[in-house]
Formats: sequence, C-alpha cells, structure tokens
Amino acid sequence: MKIHVLPSGPIQTIGYLLTEPKLGEAVLVDAPGGILDKVRPLLAKDGCTLKELWLTHGHWDHTQDAAKVVRETGALVRGHADDQVLFETPAIMEERMGRKLGLEPVKIDSWAEQGDRLAALGREFAVRHVPGHCPGNILFYQAGTQAAFVGDALFKDGVGRWDLPGGNFELLEKSIREQIYTLPDATVVFPGHGPRTTVGAEKAGNPYVAAVART
Repeated sequence: MKIHVLPSGPIQTIGYLLTEPKLGEAVLVDAPGGILDKVRPLLAKDGCTLKELWLTHGHWDHTQDAAKVVRETGALVRGHADDQVLFETPAIMEERMGRKLGLEPVKIDSWAEQGDRLAALGREFAVRHVPGHCPGNILFYQAGTQAAFVGDALFKDGVGRWDLPGGNFELLEKSIREQIYTLPDATVVFPGHGPRTTVGAEKAGNPYVAAVART
C-alpha cells in the first residue's frame, strides 16, 4: 500500500491517498480544496480507481473538495453520524467563518462507527471515535502497516483545537488516551495538519496530554 501525502487547500490541510497498485484500488482520506487535481495523476500513475472517500470529520477544510471527488469518481463516502449536520449543511461553517468557502453538501453513503472494521485495499482498517476537536472525529487504523489517520485529534507535540463549536478539551484528552494512546507505540500517526509522528513519541512528550495513558 502506498501512502501519498497531499497538503491542499487554503490552510494546507493534509489529505492522504492510499493506493494499492496490485489491486488497482485506492482510498482517499479527507478532501481538502484542490486535492482532486493532485489525486488524478497519482491514480493514473498507480493504475488505480478511487473506490472510497473517508472523512475524518466534518470541518470545512477537510471536506471542501468532497462533492467534487464524488462527482468525478463515484467513490463511496464514509463519515461519522455526529458530524452529519456539517456534512449536509456546510452553510453553517460559512456563517461561522463569515465568508463564502465554496462548500457543497456531501452525502455520506455509510456511517462509520466505533469498532467498525472496513475492508479496503486488501486490508482491514479499524475505526475509532475520537471526539473533542469535533463531535464526529474518527481515525482509521491499519495494523499491518502500523498507520493511523487521525484527522485533527492529535498532532506532533499538539492536539486539535477545542475552542470551536462542538469542541471540548476534557473529551479530547479522554479520546486521545483511550483511542490513540492505546494503539501500539510504533504506530505512525498521520494527522490532518503538520508532520507525522508516532504514538510512542506523543505519549512520551506531548505537552497537552500527559505521558501515561489511563484506560
């Protein structure tokens, strides 16, 4: 499985294109603005068809190109039901931002929930619910490749903002301890912004969430 790291959009939100050339299949994790222009040549190069779009949460910078991706590829869309209003009514975010962002509603074809196991790219991905930054933030964990795509829950030496509507630091801290820090220390954390890190590194030194995970 290839992991293509694609910073895109006005604040360089990272989308991740996962391709499996042996099967000719691909999955896109998040759809920031302009990512489709980066995805097209990579799909062609790897000989893959985009099968699914997985949205880690409903904030505008992760969903700006989602409707375009679906129109062009027909990809099945997954997301968490706690962010349904954000997926389906993006005008809410435009009102909060005080400007037009060119957002379109995106229909979720299959709601992803805590404990789900998704079969994709010849592998199994586990879904974990990590609210606190956003009510519907989820991560996708692939044990074989030791990779976790976490949205905006956890960053290198940081955590997602909790001062936005629906945010809550105590809940975010609990989510990180119970849903991220319980993954193997060697797990590579692929966040929605900034460089990748590992579970072990954040448990040891993240200044927002103490080292010892309470479960």
